[in-house]
Amino acid sequence: MAFKTPPRSETPDVPRKPIPPVPPSKPAIPPLPHVTTQPPAPVRLVSLDAFRGLIMTLLAAHGFGLYALSQSPEDSPVWNILNRDSLQRIAFHFEHPPQWRSNFPFGASTDPTAGNPLIRGAVSMWDLIQPSFMFMVGVAIPFSTLRRKVLGETLVRRWTHAAVRALILVLMGVFLYSLDNTRTDWIFPNVLAQIGLGYLFAYSVVGLRWHWQALAAAAVLILTWLAFFVYQAPQDYDFAEVNASADRGEVLDPPFRQWSKNGNVAHAFDEKFLNAFPRPPEENPWRFNGGGYQTLNFVPSIATMILGVLCGQLLLASALTPWRKVGWLLLAAIICYGLGLAAGAWACPIVKRIWTPSWALFSAGYVIGILALMYVLFDIFPFRKLAFPLVVVGTNSLLMYLLGETMTGWTRRHVVHTHFQPLLERISGWIASIAGWEAALASEGRSLGASAYAAFQPVIDFTAVFAVFWLIAFLLYRKKILFRV
Repeated sequence: MAFKTPPRSETPDVPRKPIPPVPPSKPAIPPLPHVTTQPPAPVRLVSLDAFRGLIMTLLAAHGFGLYALSQSPEDSPVWNILNRDSLQRIAFHFEHPPQWRSNFPFGASTDPTAGNPLIRGAVSMWDLIQPSFMFMVGVAIPFSTLRRKVLGETLVRRWTHAAVRALILVLMGVFLYSLDNTRTDWIFPNVLAQIGLGYLFAYSVVGLRWHWQALAAAAVLILTWLAFFVYQAPQDYDFAEVNASADRGEVLDPPFRQWSKNGNVAHAFDEKFLNAFPRPPEENPWRFNGGGYQTLNFVPSIATMILGVLCGQLLLASALTPWRKVGWLLLAAIICYGLGLAAGAWACPIVKRIWTPSWALFSAGYVIGILALMYVLFDIFPFRKLAFPLVVVGTNSLLMYLLGETMTGWTRRHVVHTHFQPLLERISGWIASIAGWEAALASEGRSLGASAYAAFQPVIDFTAVFAVFWLIAFLLYRKKILFRV
């Protein structure tokens, strides 16, 4: 049986519509970026770097040798050119004053006991270097903390970094203090050690409301005052044995006897504390600090750093206009200055060497005022370019400090004298010739340049040394290499 193929359908072919090409699939919608509530990274303040640079310039240049020049012997030809009394009045501000108290009447007198204590508002500029250090550390803390938050660092990591920084600063201070000893000298009045000892306390107030921070600073000062006030040295205490003299104003009469040099609670603490460390042979046992500086100075200086934290937060406040920030800074400076003078008259003397509460407030008035001036000049007015030489120093302030403390003598002998003294003598002779100093500097067997260089050598040498340090800082600034801990 044969099978036939079924016939095709007779239905006519229906034309089909062409199938449109499938369009390429649309790319997936990109995910929304992560929304963060973190504030933007803070802008670096030119004024803060310039302030650091100013202080470090004075310190690394050793006051440009002005104090050393003022100590030239009476027969020096320099006094044929300069007025001895005028130079010594200027040079007073380039060395720590020998007096125990740290505030003076305005004018020519440098007697800290002259006149009404409420109007002894003058101070040696050199005494403001360490308060400026401490204060600027506090100002920088809010900026550093905010930057690290923006970078996503955890709270634990930020605290760890702060603790390591504090420890390194303390050890660096001990290292610098031990340079002239045969063994490590575990002593802590150096500015770096003082910053390190107080750093974590100042760091701990960041993030609190401003009134709590102000209360913390006040509590530190009140407790410091109370500790000194309660302590009483024995009536037969031999101040001469600890390098303190009533004739030099270092042994105070009641009601301020507790703040006498090396006869106070901080000295009593150091007698036990410092002798618990291994001592170098030449200082074993530890008996006293020749200048009266004490380890516990770091406690009231915490208040100085907290005031810096308050000012740093003020400068970070985006809700305030720049001029309102200046107004608040000036108000804070006036309040601190006035409170310091009042406390110096009635509560405790103004003594930088033991950082009395009155000194903490008094010096804060000055340094806050300087910060306000720097902020106006370099962050409000268009004078940023003028700040550049200071900014170069300020951005590497720690390195400049270390160079000034460790390399000044070597640089002076082996760089300035070895390689540049002939050039410096020629320049000195050229200046002396233009100024008409030939007769004043006349010296047998010497050229005019050699005589001029010899007469002004402290100023020329220290200025030249600082120029070498500044060039090092400039090269690092160009390469964006910063020395930090």
